[in-house]
Amino acid sequence: MSRPVLEVSDLSIAFGGLRAVDQVTFAAERHRITTVIGPNGAGKSTLFNMISGALKPLSGTVLIDGVDMTGAAPERLKGAGLSRSFQITNLFFELTVAENLRLAAQVLEPAKRALLPIRCSTRAQAKTQAMLERFELTHKRDELAGNLSHGDQRRLEIAVCLASEPKILLLDEPTQGMSHQDTADTAKLVRSLTQDVSVLLIEHDIGLVMELSDHVVVMHQGRKLAEGPPAAVRADPQVQAAYFGHA
Repeated sequence: MSRPVLEVSDLSIAFGGLRAVDQVTFAAERHRITTVIGPNGAGKSTLFNMISGALKPLSGTVLIDGVDMTGAAPERLKGAGLSRSFQITNLFFELTVAENLRLAAQVLEPAKRALLPIRCSTRAQAKTQAMLERFELTHKRDELAGNLSHGDQRRLEIAVCLASEPKILLLDEPTQGMSHQDTADTAKLVRSLTQDVSVLLIEHDIGLVMELSDHVVVMHQGRKLAEGPPAAVRADPQVQAAYFGHA
């Protein structure tokens, strides 16, 4: 079996006297969906922020493909193959759909082309077109991102994350605020992403988690409470008490 694409070991951080994340350890396997769940305040987004370089851990390690990337700046993590989305849509609203994608894909171009005209960015332009087609956004390529529906904005954000050809994609509540149909469409889309990348997901919709995930990590009060296949996690008495509210 190949080494996991992401390995998190004893990751911890504190804010004043609050231990927000306390010695969390897990691994994300290649081309699988690993989902982190837990009640509000469990430390899920803080964990994501440490993995993605937004916060520096107090202790512990983050390995990507076996390389220690603990506390690395976001741009270094991007270079190592990590990309992420956020709870709040993070797009350039004043730019078009295609321009958002091309900016993300520009990282694929050799550094020597950085000062050349946009028309010379052939690889970035090809990736932009591929993302427009894959995410069914071709007919909206010239529309401002700020004018898209919420569902389309979230879909575009995932496309932007994927445009840099990452190894692992962190998605923080990608279905938040979506309609039932948009949620179903996004779930189908996320599942299809595993052809290309490994997915680490935060999601509150427990039905979606059970349907979509290959592996589930449960957090409670900053610590890892349980992990395993979805059915086993849901049947765990500790998880039922902490997350579902009953034993």
